[in-house]
Amino acid sequence: MLPPTLHNLTPGEVLAIAAKARDPFVAAAGQMQIDNNLEQELVDIYIPLAAALQRNACTHDGPLLVGINGAQGAGKSTLCRLLQTVLEQGWGRRVASLSIDDLYLTRAERRGLAKRVHPLLATRGVPGTHDVELGLRLLGALRQLRDGRRLTVPVFDKAIDDRLPKDEWRHVDGPLDVILFEGWCVGALPQPEEELSLPVNSLEREEDPDLSWRRYVNGQLREDYRRLFAELDVLIMLEVPGMENVLDWRGLQERKLASAAGQKKEHKIMDAAALRRFIMHYERLTRAMLAEMPGRADIVLKLNAGHRIDGVRINAPAPSGETRP
Repeated sequence: MLPPTLHNLTPGEVLAIAAKARDPFVAAAGQMQIDNNLEQELVDIYIPLAAALQRNACTHDGPLLVGINGAQGAGKSTLCRLLQTVLEQGWGRRVASLSIDDLYLTRAERRGLAKRVHPLLATRGVPGTHDVELGLRLLGALRQLRDGRRLTVPVFDKAIDDRLPKDEWRHVDGPLDVILFEGWCVGALPQPEEELSLPVNSLEREEDPDLSWRRYVNGQLREDYRRLFAELDVLIMLEVPGMENVLDWRGLQERKLASAAGQKKEHKIMDAAALRRFIMHYERLTRAMLAEMPGRADIVLKLNAGHRIDGVRINAPAPSGETRP
Protein backbone atom coordinates (compact mmCIF):
# COMPACT_ATOMS: atom_id res chain seq x y z
CA MET A 1 0.00 0.00 0.00
CA LEU A 2 2.96 2.32 0.56
CA PRO A 3 4.69 3.27 -2.70
CA PRO A 4 7.84 1.22 -3.38
CA THR A 5 9.84 4.42 -3.85
CA LEU A 6 9.28 5.15 -0.16
CA HIS A 7 10.60 1.85 1.20
CA ASN A 8 12.72 0.45 -1.69
CA LEU A 9 11.93 -3.20 -0.88
CA THR A 10 11.42 -6.01 -3.38
CA PRO A 11 8.51 -8.43 -2.80
CA GLY A 12 11.04 -11.08 -1.82
CA GLU A 13 12.62 -8.81 0.79
CA VAL A 14 9.19 -8.05 2.26
CA LEU A 15 8.47 -11.77 2.64
CA ALA A 16 11.89 -12.43 4.19
CA ILE A 17 11.34 -9.70 6.80
CA ALA A 18 7.80 -10.96 7.43
CA ALA A 19 9.17 -14.42 8.19
CA LYS A 20 11.43 -12.94 10.90
CA ALA A 21 8.89 -10.53 12.36
CA ARG A 22 5.58 -12.41 12.10
CA ASP A 23 5.56 -14.36 15.37
CA PRO A 24 6.68 -11.43 17.60
CA PHE A 25 4.28 -9.16 15.69
CA VAL A 26 1.30 -11.46 16.28
CA ALA A 27 2.28 -11.90 19.93
CA ALA A 28 2.48 -8.12 20.47
CA ALA A 29 -0.95 -7.64 18.86
CA GLY A 30 -2.39 -10.30 21.15
CA GLN A 31 -0.94 -8.67 24.25
CA MET A 32 -2.70 -5.43 23.28
CA GLN A 33 -6.06 -7.25 22.99
CA ILE A 34 -6.33 -6.53 19.27
CA ASP A 35 -9.09 -8.67 17.79
CA ASN A 36 -8.39 -7.90 14.13
CA ASN A 37 -6.10 -10.18 12.16
CA LEU A 38 -3.20 -7.87 11.28
CA GLU A 39 -0.98 -10.30 9.39
CA GLN A 40 -1.88 -8.78 6.01
CA GLU A 41 -1.22 -5.30 7.42
CA LEU A 42 2.20 -6.56 8.53
CA VAL A 43 3.07 -7.01 4.84
CA ASP A 44 1.08 -4.09 3.40
CA ILE A 45 1.70 -1.42 6.02
CA TYR A 46 4.06 -2.17 8.88
CA ILE A 47 7.03 -3.63 6.99
CA PRO A 48 7.02 -0.92 4.26
CA LEU A 49 6.61 1.83 6.88
CA ALA A 50 9.37 0.39 9.05
CA ALA A 51 11.58 0.10 5.97
CA ALA A 52 11.04 3.77 5.15
CA LEU A 53 12.02 4.76 8.70
CA GLN A 54 14.98 2.37 8.58
CA ARG A 55 16.26 4.01 5.39
CA ASN A 56 15.90 7.44 6.97
CA ALA A 57 17.63 6.33 10.18
CA CYS A 58 20.61 4.97 8.24
CA THR A 59 21.43 8.40 6.84
CA HIS A 60 20.46 10.40 9.92
CA ASP A 61 22.95 11.87 12.37
CA GLY A 62 21.90 10.30 15.66
CA PRO A 63 18.58 8.61 16.48
CA LEU A 64 15.68 9.39 14.17
CA LEU A 65 12.81 11.05 16.08
CA VAL A 66 9.44 10.03 14.63
CA GLY A 67 6.29 11.83 15.76
CA ILE A 68 3.04 9.86 15.59
CA ASN A 69 -0.16 11.88 15.73
CA GLY A 70 -3.73 10.65 15.96
CA ALA A 71 -7.01 11.43 17.69
CA GLN A 72 -7.96 9.65 20.88
CA GLY A 73 -8.49 5.97 20.25
CA ALA A 74 -6.95 6.11 16.75
CA GLY A 75 -4.37 3.44 17.58
CA LYS A 76 -1.16 5.38 18.16
CA SER A 77 0.10 3.06 20.89
CA THR A 78 -0.67 0.05 18.69
CA LEU A 79 1.18 1.56 15.74
CA CYS A 80 4.19 2.37 17.92
CA ARG A 81 4.35 -1.07 19.53
CA LEU A 82 4.05 -2.94 16.24
CA LEU A 83 6.44 -0.63 14.37
CA GLN A 84 8.97 -1.10 17.14
CA THR A 85 8.57 -4.88 16.88
CA VAL A 86 9.12 -4.87 13.12
CA LEU A 87 12.13 -2.54 13.28
CA GLU A 88 13.74 -4.62 16.00
CA GLN A 89 12.96 -8.05 14.56
CA GLY A 90 13.28 -7.22 10.87
CA TRP A 91 16.35 -4.98 10.92
CA GLY A 92 17.84 -5.32 14.39
CA ARG A 93 17.30 -1.61 15.05
CA ARG A 94 17.31 -0.28 18.61
CA VAL A 95 14.03 1.51 19.24
CA ALA A 96 12.43 3.36 22.14
CA SER A 97 8.86 4.63 22.41
CA LEU A 98 7.74 7.67 24.38
CA SER A 99 4.18 8.92 24.79
CA ILE A 100 3.30 12.54 25.33
CA ASP A 101 0.83 11.14 27.89
CA ASP A 102 3.75 10.25 30.13
CA LEU A 103 4.64 13.95 30.23
CA TYR A 104 1.34 14.94 31.84
CA LEU A 105 1.63 17.13 34.88
CA THR A 106 0.76 15.33 38.11
CA ARG A 107 -2.76 15.66 39.49
CA ALA A 108 -1.47 18.04 42.16
CA GLU A 109 0.28 20.20 39.54
CA ARG A 110 -2.84 20.33 37.38
CA ARG A 111 -4.97 21.31 40.36
CA GLY A 112 -2.57 24.16 41.02
CA LEU A 113 -2.75 25.20 37.37
CA ALA A 114 -6.54 25.09 37.53
CA LYS A 115 -6.53 27.49 40.47
CA ARG A 116 -4.05 29.89 38.89
CA VAL A 117 -5.26 29.90 35.28
CA HIS A 118 -8.57 28.11 34.57
CA PRO A 119 -10.55 25.25 36.20
CA LEU A 120 -10.62 23.23 32.96
CA LEU A 121 -6.86 22.73 33.20
CA ALA A 122 -7.41 20.24 36.01
CA THR A 123 -8.32 17.76 33.26
CA ARG A 124 -5.33 16.19 31.52
CA GLY A 125 -4.96 16.35 27.78
CA VAL A 126 -4.80 19.79 26.23
CA PRO A 127 -1.55 21.67 25.61
CA GLY A 128 -0.61 23.28 28.88
CA THR A 129 -1.20 20.10 30.93
CA HIS A 130 2.15 18.52 29.98
CA ASP A 131 5.61 19.12 31.38
CA VAL A 132 7.20 20.33 28.14
CA GLU A 133 10.60 21.01 29.71
CA LEU A 134 10.68 17.41 30.97
CA GLY A 135 9.87 16.27 27.44
CA LEU A 136 12.67 18.31 25.91
CA ARG A 137 15.16 16.95 28.46
CA LEU A 138 14.01 13.37 27.87
CA LEU A 139 14.26 13.62 24.09
CA GLY A 140 17.71 15.17 24.38
CA ALA A 141 18.85 12.47 26.80
CA LEU A 142 17.45 9.67 24.62
CA ARG A 143 19.32 11.03 21.63
CA GLN A 144 22.56 11.14 23.62
CA LEU A 145 22.14 7.71 25.21
CA ARG A 146 25.33 5.70 24.73
CA ASP A 147 26.10 2.00 24.80
CA GLY A 148 25.84 0.59 28.31
CA ARG A 149 23.90 3.61 29.61
CA ARG A 150 20.33 3.51 30.90
CA LEU A 151 17.72 6.26 31.12
CA THR A 152 14.69 6.25 33.43
CA VAL A 153 11.51 7.41 31.68
CA PRO A 154 8.35 8.63 33.47
CA VAL A 155 5.08 6.69 33.32
CA PHE A 156 1.62 8.21 33.62
CA ASP A 157 -1.13 5.84 34.77
CA LYS A 158 -4.49 6.85 33.31
CA ALA A 159 -6.27 4.47 35.67
CA ILE A 160 -5.30 6.68 38.61
CA ASP A 161 -4.97 9.89 36.55
CA ASP A 162 -1.50 10.54 37.88
CA ARG A 163 2.19 10.03 37.23
CA LEU A 164 3.61 6.95 38.90
CA PRO A 165 6.33 7.27 41.55
CA LYS A 166 9.89 7.24 40.21
CA ASP A 167 10.57 3.71 41.42
CA GLU A 168 7.87 2.51 39.00
CA TRP A 169 9.19 4.35 35.93
CA ARG A 170 10.52 2.29 33.03
CA HIS A 171 14.06 2.01 31.73
CA VAL A 172 15.50 2.55 28.26
CA ASP A 173 18.93 1.18 27.41
CA GLY A 174 21.20 2.84 24.86
CA PRO A 175 22.21 3.40 22.24
CA LEU A 176 19.13 4.05 20.06
CA ASP A 177 18.52 4.18 16.32
CA VAL A 178 14.88 5.31 16.34
CA ILE A 179 12.68 7.11 18.89
CA LEU A 180 8.91 6.89 18.41
CA PHE A 181 7.12 9.81 20.09
CA GLU A 182 3.35 9.44 20.01
CA GLY A 183 0.51 11.62 21.21
CA TRP A 184 -2.87 12.96 20.24
CA CYS A 185 -1.55 16.52 19.76
CA VAL A 186 2.01 15.73 18.61
CA GLY A 187 2.87 18.09 15.78
CA ALA A 188 -0.19 20.32 16.30
CA LEU A 189 -0.15 23.98 15.29
CA PRO A 190 -1.86 26.89 17.06
CA GLN A 191 -5.10 28.14 15.55
CA PRO A 192 -5.54 31.67 14.21
CA GLU A 193 -6.83 33.77 17.09
CA GLU A 194 -10.09 34.63 15.30
CA GLU A 195 -11.04 30.93 15.14
CA LEU A 196 -11.21 30.66 18.92
CA SER A 197 -14.31 32.79 19.38
CA LEU A 198 -16.94 30.30 18.19
CA PRO A 199 -17.37 27.44 20.73
CA VAL A 200 -17.27 23.92 19.28
CA ASN A 201 -19.30 22.30 22.08
CA SER A 202 -21.24 22.94 25.29
CA LEU A 203 -18.14 22.69 27.47
CA GLU A 204 -16.52 25.65 25.70
CA ARG A 205 -19.77 27.59 25.59
CA GLU A 206 -20.69 27.10 29.26
CA GLU A 207 -17.35 26.71 31.05
CA ASP A 208 -15.11 28.99 28.96
CA PRO A 209 -17.38 31.90 28.02
CA ASP A 210 -14.53 34.45 28.08
CA LEU A 211 -12.22 32.26 25.92
CA SER A 212 -9.48 32.33 28.58
CA TRP A 213 -8.98 28.53 28.53
CA ARG A 214 -8.94 28.41 24.73
CA ARG A 215 -6.47 31.26 24.54
CA TYR A 216 -4.18 29.70 27.15
CA VAL A 217 -4.10 26.36 25.30
CA ASN A 218 -3.48 28.08 21.97
CA GLY A 219 -0.69 30.17 23.50
CA GLN A 220 0.99 27.03 24.79
CA LEU A 221 0.98 25.59 21.25
CA ARG A 222 2.44 28.81 19.90
CA GLU A 223 5.30 28.83 22.42
CA ASP A 224 6.50 25.83 24.46
CA TYR A 225 4.96 23.06 22.35
CA ARG A 226 6.37 24.59 19.19
CA ARG A 227 9.86 24.01 20.62
CA LEU A 228 8.98 20.42 21.51
CA PHE A 229 7.51 19.54 18.12
CA ALA A 230 10.37 21.24 16.28
CA GLU A 231 12.51 18.31 17.45
CA LEU A 232 10.66 15.89 15.14
CA ASP A 233 12.45 14.50 12.10
CA VAL A 234 9.40 12.72 10.65
CA LEU A 235 5.67 13.21 11.32
CA ILE A 236 3.18 10.38 10.79
CA MET A 237 -0.56 10.97 11.18
CA LEU A 238 -3.26 8.39 11.83
CA GLU A 239 -6.22 10.15 10.22
CA VAL A 240 -9.58 9.15 11.71
CA PRO A 241 -12.68 9.37 9.46
CA GLY A 242 -14.27 12.04 11.67
CA MET A 243 -14.86 13.31 15.17
CA GLU A 244 -17.82 10.96 15.57
CA ASN A 245 -15.46 7.97 15.64
CA VAL A 246 -13.33 9.36 18.45
CA LEU A 247 -15.88 8.82 21.23
CA ASP A 248 -16.55 5.20 20.20
CA TRP A 249 -12.88 4.30 19.86
CA ARG A 250 -11.84 6.08 23.05
CA GLY A 251 -14.65 4.23 24.82
CA LEU A 252 -13.11 0.94 23.69
CA GLN A 253 -9.80 2.10 25.15
CA GLU A 254 -11.50 2.89 28.46
CA ARG A 255 -13.08 -0.57 28.61
CA LYS A 256 -9.67 -2.18 28.03
CA LEU A 257 -8.21 0.06 30.73
CA ALA A 258 -10.96 -0.98 33.14
CA SER A 259 -10.34 -4.65 32.36
CA ALA A 260 -6.60 -4.30 32.99
CA ALA A 261 -7.00 -2.19 36.13
CA GLY A 262 -9.65 -4.23 37.91
CA GLN A 263 -12.01 -2.59 40.35
CA LYS A 264 -9.61 -1.06 42.84
CA LYS A 265 -11.03 1.98 44.62
CA GLU A 266 -8.29 4.37 43.50
CA HIS A 267 -8.78 3.67 39.79
CA LYS A 268 -10.50 6.52 37.97
CA ILE A 269 -12.19 4.74 35.07
CA MET A 270 -14.71 6.97 33.24
CA ASP A 271 -18.32 6.03 32.61
CA ALA A 272 -20.06 7.05 29.37
CA ALA A 273 -21.13 10.50 30.60
CA ALA A 274 -17.70 11.32 32.00
CA LEU A 275 -16.06 10.16 28.78
CA ARG A 276 -18.29 12.39 26.63
CA ARG A 277 -17.34 15.40 28.74
CA PHE A 278 -13.67 14.38 28.68
CA ILE A 279 -13.63 14.22 24.87
CA MET A 280 -15.02 17.75 24.68
CA HIS A 281 -11.70 19.03 26.05
CA TYR A 282 -9.99 17.54 22.98
CA GLU A 283 -12.58 18.37 20.33
CA ARG A 284 -11.39 21.78 19.14
CA LEU A 285 -7.81 20.80 18.48
CA THR A 286 -8.79 17.39 17.08
CA ARG A 287 -11.03 19.03 14.49
CA ALA A 288 -8.35 21.57 13.65
CA MET A 289 -5.72 18.86 13.11
CA LEU A 290 -8.07 16.79 10.96
CA ALA A 291 -8.61 19.86 8.78
CA GLU A 292 -4.98 20.81 8.18
CA MET A 293 -2.48 18.12 9.20
CA PRO A 294 -3.19 15.61 6.39
CA GLY A 295 -1.74 18.18 4.00
CA ARG A 296 1.60 18.52 5.79
CA ALA A 297 2.40 15.34 7.74
CA ASP A 298 5.13 13.33 6.02
CA ILE A 299 3.03 10.15 6.00
CA VAL A 300 -0.75 9.96 6.54
CA LEU A 301 -2.34 6.60 7.33
CA LYS A 302 -6.07 6.87 6.66
CA LEU A 303 -8.38 4.87 8.93
CA ASN A 304 -11.82 3.68 7.85
CA ALA A 305 -14.91 3.36 10.03
CA GLY A 306 -13.89 -0.21 10.82
CA HIS A 307 -10.68 1.09 12.47
CA ARG A 308 -8.43 -0.33 9.77
CA ILE A 309 -5.81 1.43 7.65
CA ASP A 310 -7.17 1.57 4.12
CA GLY A 311 -5.27 4.43 2.53
CA VAL A 312 -1.89 6.17 2.59
CA ARG A 313 -0.88 9.70 1.64
CA ILE A 314 2.74 10.73 1.22
CA ASN A 315 3.51 14.45 1.32
CA ALA A 316 6.65 15.90 -0.19
CA PRO A 317 9.31 16.80 2.38
CA ALA A 318 10.10 20.44 3.09
CA PRO A 319 12.81 21.94 0.88
CA SER A 320 16.34 21.59 2.21
CA GLY A 321 17.07 24.09 4.96
CA GLU A 322 13.44 24.52 6.02
CA THR A 323 12.23 23.30 9.40
CA ARG A 324 8.94 21.81 10.50
CA PRO A 325 6.46 24.38 11.90
